[in-house]
Amino acid sequence: MSKATFNPTIFNKSGNKPFAAILDKRISRRDVLVKGGSGMAAVSLMSTFGLTGCGGDSGSDGSEFVSELNFNPIPGSLTDAVVVPEGYTAQVLAPWGTPLNRAAGNFQTDGSNTSIDQENAVGMHHDGMHFFPLEDSSTEGLLVVNHEYIDTSALHADGELDAETGAPVTAEAARKQINAHGVSVIRVRFDGTQWVVVENDPHNRRFTGASAMELAGPVSGVGQTITPYSRDGMMARGTLNNCGNGHTPWGTYLTCEENWPGYFFGEEETQTADQQRIGVSSSRGRYGWELFAGDDSEADDEFTRFNVTPTGNSAIEDYRNEANGHGYIVEIDPYNPDSTPVKRTAMGRFRHEGVAYGKLESGKPVSFYSGHDARFEYIYKFESDALWDPADANPTDRLATGAKYMDAGTLYVARFDESGRGVWLPLTLSSVTTDGGTLADTFDSLEAIILNTAGAADLVGATPMDRPEWTAVDPVTGTVYLTLTNNTRRNEETGTNAANPRLNNAYGHIIRWDDDAEGTGFAWDIFVYGSADVDTDGVKVPADINKSGLTEMTQFASPDGLAFDGRGIMWIQTDNGADDVTQYTNDQMIAVIPSQLQTTDGDYETINADNQAQLKRFFVGPNGCEVTGIAFSPDYTSLFVNIQHPGNWPYSTDAAEETPDGVSVRPRAATVVIRKADGGPVGV
Repeated sequence: MSKATFNPTIFNKSGNKPFAAILDKRISRRDVLVKGGSGMAAVSLMSTFGLTGCGGDSGSDGSEFVSELNFNPIPGSLTDAVVVPEGYTAQVLAPWGTPLNRAAGNFQTDGSNTSIDQENAVGMHHDGMHFFPLEDSSTEGLLVVNHEYIDTSALHADGELDAETGAPVTAEAARKQINAHGVSVIRVRFDGTQWVVVENDPHNRRFTGASAMELAGPVSGVGQTITPYSRDGMMARGTLNNCGNGHTPWGTYLTCEENWPGYFFGEEETQTADQQRIGVSSSRGRYGWELFAGDDSEADDEFTRFNVTPTGNSAIEDYRNEANGHGYIVEIDPYNPDSTPVKRTAMGRFRHEGVAYGKLESGKPVSFYSGHDARFEYIYKFESDALWDPADANPTDRLATGAKYMDAGTLYVARFDESGRGVWLPLTLSSVTTDGGTLADTFDSLEAIILNTAGAADLVGATPMDRPEWTAVDPVTGTVYLTLTNNTRRNEETGTNAANPRLNNAYGHIIRWDDDAEGTGFAWDIFVYGSADVDTDGVKVPADINKSGLTEMTQFASPDGLAFDGRGIMWIQTDNGADDVTQYTNDQMIAVIPSQLQTTDGDYETINADNQAQLKRFFVGPNGCEVTGIAFSPDYTSLFVNIQHPGNWPYSTDAAEETPDGVSVRPRAATVVIRKADGGPVGV
């Protein structure tokens, strides 16, 4: 989540047992995930994947696992340019406003592009991303990119915004803002020298904050989704605040609707329990789009729908249910230009930051893991009713396969116990609540539970965490990793951190777990604690804060984006939230191979003072930015990384060229393609 859209309000009022009370008891012993204890998934992971070791073995996608990183780590940087290791190049690709078809005019540096231009051009503030090869090519593919939010000062020309409030002054300006949100599908090609966007390709598509989308699963065709736009409750309009992402084994893209509640306005006295719990605005929508309701140019209530206050006699007469079409994981088939995105409601409705599927086993359910990015919120798992059939990895109808595995199943929420064990608590009508009742005492249907997923999780006693963000699964071990970005609201009154024992946790951490074979329990530990090496006064950060022994060359704060490539390398992206790290470096990306960190007994180690040098800083972004999103070409010779909300960048197509002193450019979020100068695979 971008700092610019983060809502600091604490919506969880449950009072569930804080994670600190658990972790304080557990932290006294050294953390490892034991490769061999009773009931732990790690017991069988190596045999499940058919491995006998790491170097030279290969995973399910045919990638060869690697045993070491072969690049020199780079120091921090504070410049208007990206920095990559020696021997690497960095190219700017598909920046905001790049035309995708002939309906879009060329990008104008004065911000004068129209809403129609924006509807047909790459959106703003790139975030989660995935590369889909065409015919298994490493030089031809579809880059699918999320667009989290907008920078209004960069988006608009002079006069389009109110000087005092920053709100759009015309319906056309508001429409342009809506069209800058969403997702882009971009046909790209490597021409032998650099990557280029293939304009006017049939695959090029934009999904905006107004695009038609299907609703599938429990919250589809029910009374709570009926609107004047969708009288049968089967459709939703638009996707908003698309932050983290995922993909499926059958070749589709998953975009996550994260900080979406603030886009909608509803008078406080009329708000439902789920609207209050999730944080629908009771003052004004984030950008004030609802203020243009009734404008002469308004079409199909495009602005009216953002006001969810009931004004009519039923849902057919107002947009009280409009927000119920948001807060989901959305499935997109990038290969089919005629397909309609589908919101998979069975997987829960909350502020999804990212999603990843667990290890696949024939005849077993498919599991998806996702975090709710807000302070003191929860970690979720969705387990399919359908059992995995390897033949579904190459289906003729990808979205039908998605329906098979994502429209029916059980949604769980995590409880972490002090023993280093955890429990997946089901969110069903029969689930037992902490007061001895069941969820049926509060909810009358499964769709009601889904619409207020976080409220249901409160009642069953889930463990509040510190802003759960991106999820990734190690292809070597099957272990699930998740970033816990930070929580500076953790103070003496609230108690220590919900994900570790530090007060005022500006640094964040990464947690990991292995599910049991039955899928209802798990073993967990903390993989790495973010920290500075020295504080803002140059004083060494004490060991009880710098628990992983980080040095200047490995220090980081606020881990956010997270991904494994098929070779077993984990890539950690940061959203700096600590002054002592921010004064040393801009946001960055670090690499490590967790499966190579083992004790003499063969158990999987956490990062500590003895091995923390295995963390290697690979990339630093330009001033003011957030480093987001990651994707690879199938042969790993091209690494795609996104730069969001840069301050004064890019100056040229060479992403590493610094903007000269005294020169101002209109900042443009963009994808950066990192390649080795010799054309070899990145990182090794």
